[in-house]
Amino acid sequence: METHSTTGTFFDGVTARPWPVTLRLTFRLEILGEDLRRDWSLLDLRVAETAPPLMRVLHAEGQESIEFADAAFGEALKARCPDLHRSERQGGLTRLVLWSVAAGMTVVLAALYGVPAASGLLAPLVPGALEAPLGRSVETQIVALLGDPPLCNEAPARAVLDRLTARLTEGMTKDGALPPVPQVSVRRHAVANAMALPGARVILLSDIVAKARNGDELAGILAHEFGHVAARDPIRAVITAGGTSFLLSLVLGDLTGSTVLVTIGQAAISAGYSRDAERAADAFAVAAVQRAGGDGAALAAILERITETEDEKPGATSFLRSHPFTAERAARIRALARTGQVSDRPSGAGILSEAEWQSLRGICPEPEGKGVGKKGAPSEKL
Repeated sequence: METHSTTGTFFDGVTARPWPVTLRLTFRLEILGEDLRRDWSLLDLRVAETAPPLMRVLHAEGQESIEFADAAFGEALKARCPDLHRSERQGGLTRLVLWSVAAGMTVVLAALYGVPAASGLLAPLVPGALEAPLGRSVETQIVALLGDPPLCNEAPARAVLDRLTARLTEGMTKDGALPPVPQVSVRRHAVANAMALPGARVILLSDIVAKARNGDELAGILAHEFGHVAARDPIRAVITAGGTSFLLSLVLGDLTGSTVLVTIGQAAISAGYSRDAERAADAFAVAAVQRAGGDGAALAAILERITETEDEKPGATSFLRSHPFTAERAARIRALARTGQVSDRPSGAGILSEAEWQSLRGICPEPEGKGVGKKGAPSEKL
C-alpha cells in the first residue's frame, strides 16, 4: 500500500498548545512529533468543517485532532477512510434507534414465542400450595373486571351442581387426572361464558346455564373446563400473561404489581388456548360426560346453538376467536361421542334427571328489577 506523508499540527483537546507533527498515511494514520506518537485507525477519523485548503481531522473516541493543508494528502485520506464525513451525532442517534428497535423486537419475539414455550415447561412444576392462592387472587381480579356480579347459590340448585361435579370427576382424583376436585361457582351475568382458573377453579356465568337445554349440555360445558384444569391450561395461560406483562413493563417502565395482576385477570377472562388445547378439552368433556351416563354429543349442540344466537350480534361474545371453527369442532365431538366408551347407564338416560335439571336451572333466579349487569363483559368464552 502506498504511503503518503505530510506535516501538520496536533491538538490534544485539553490545552491550546499546537504540536508540530509528521503525518504518515498507510492503512492507518501515524502522528509523530517530539515526545508524541499516535496510531489512529482510519475507521475512527471524522472531518470537521474548515476553510480550504486547511483540513481538520478529529478522532471519534476522544478530543484529539490534527490539522494540515496538503490537498493531495487530504484526497488520499478521503479515499481510504469511508467514515471520514460521517456525523458522529447522527451516527449515534442512528445506532440508538437501531438498538431500540432491536431491543423491542427481542421483547416481542420473547413474548410471542419464548414466554409461551417457557410456560409450557413451568406450569407442571407449580405446586398446588402456590397455585391455590394464585387462583384466589385471579378470581378476585376477574370478578372485579366483570363488574362484581353476585354469586348464585340457591341451596337446592347448589346441591345439584355439586352432585354433577362429583359425577363428572368421579375417580379422576385417584388416577391423577384431576389433582383436586374443581371448585365451581356461578355468577349472575348476561353473557354466556365459562372459564377455568388456576387452583382448579371454574366460573360459570348464569347466561350459559340459561341457554343450556338439558343437564348434558351444561355438563359438557363444565367438563370442557375441567379438561383445561386437568391439562394445567389456566396456570400456563397465567404464566404466559404474567411473563408477557413483565417483559412489556420492562420496556414501558411500569413494574407495579397491580398492572401485572390486571393483565393476568384480563388474560384469564379471554383465555385463548391453542386449538390443540381446545380439542383436548373437548375430548376430555366427551369422555367425562359419557362416563357419567350422559350424552357427550350434547356439547356440540350447545356450541352450535350459542354460536348461531350470539356470535353474529354486534359486540356479542364469540366462541370462535381462539377456538377451532364450530362446524369442525362439533363434528369432531359427535365422532368422539359415537366411538367413546359409555357407562352402564342406559343410553340417553341423561346425566341429570328432569327434576335435578329444573332445580339446577334455578340456581340464579332473576332479581327484582332484573338488574343483570353487563359491565366488563368478557371478550371470549369456553
